[in-house]
Amino acid sequence: MIRLEDTSGHDIAAAIAHERHRMGSPTTGMVLSLLILTDETYQADATAAAVASAREHPMRILTLIPRPGGDIGRIDADISVGGDDGPGEVAVMRLRGDRSDHANSVVIPLLLPDTPVVTWWPGTAPVSLAADPIGSHAGRRISDVSTLAEPIEGLRIRRDNYQPGDTDLSWTRLTGWRSTLAAVLDRPVGDVHSVTVTAPVNNPSAVLLAAWLAWALDIPARLVPGSGPGLNAVALSIDDGTIELARPDGRMATLRMPGVPESPIALPRRTIADLIAEDLRRLTPDEIYAEALAAIDRVDIG
Repeated sequence: MIRLEDTSGHDIAAAIAHERHRMGSPTTGMVLSLLILTDETYQADATAAAVASAREHPMRILTLIPRPGGDIGRIDADISVGGDDGPGEVAVMRLRGDRSDHANSVVIPLLLPDTPVVTWWPGTAPVSLAADPIGSHAGRRISDVSTLAEPIEGLRIRRDNYQPGDTDLSWTRLTGWRSTLAAVLDRPVGDVHSVTVTAPVNNPSAVLLAAWLAWALDIPARLVPGSGPGLNAVALSIDDGTIELARPDGRMATLRMPGVPESPIALPRRTIADLIAEDLRRLTPDEIYAEALAAIDRVDIG
């Protein structure tokens, strides 16, 4: 670990390059730059998740922690390259005093040339991800409305300000559910008349799942309260009865269909590192996420 105090973006970039040279390991193996804009509440977990993801996506991780207040403007950085932290590069920077308003100018000399940029806000995100100075660098912008006090309102903000390249971890959490349901609906099950999603109140993933099904199948969708953890069940009303995918324990789900034996399906809740690693596999706009966002008001939240 290299500690730099009262430093600059250029000095941080030079320190990373010097450490790479000392290790005899070039930066050319890095596939992207990940910018994490957060506060002290989320920075440790977010940086650790990014480091774990770097084993699949070698990258430069730049965690920016604005610390406004105080009379002295300065930047302090902790840097690590390779080693136990995986193949990536990590710089955790605390922007103190008036430097907290200049995160954009700090990161510019640190961005890897000719590689994609991804920005992630683990906690509170700007109203418009794409218009934010940090977000403007990125082709992929990740938020997580589940961390907000009003996550459903957060979804509406994401919808009203959506730009191609935006995504949210509440959507990424649905990959297993969506894949399973898509496989079920590829069968000749007949017409689907409505969908009910069971989940704890104010679960944004449940709203997005119901909205996706409402849009894709053009059917009514509603939420009912569940006990968690996470999503509990999805029930699709069809001519012959109900198709239900139920997960009461957050690990194993059971698929029930009329005239078919019950099927157990592994559907575990995933870590933040798993979610980030998945999002970094796709750096192009997600049109289906955009359609689900646009359909959230079709869901009867109750």
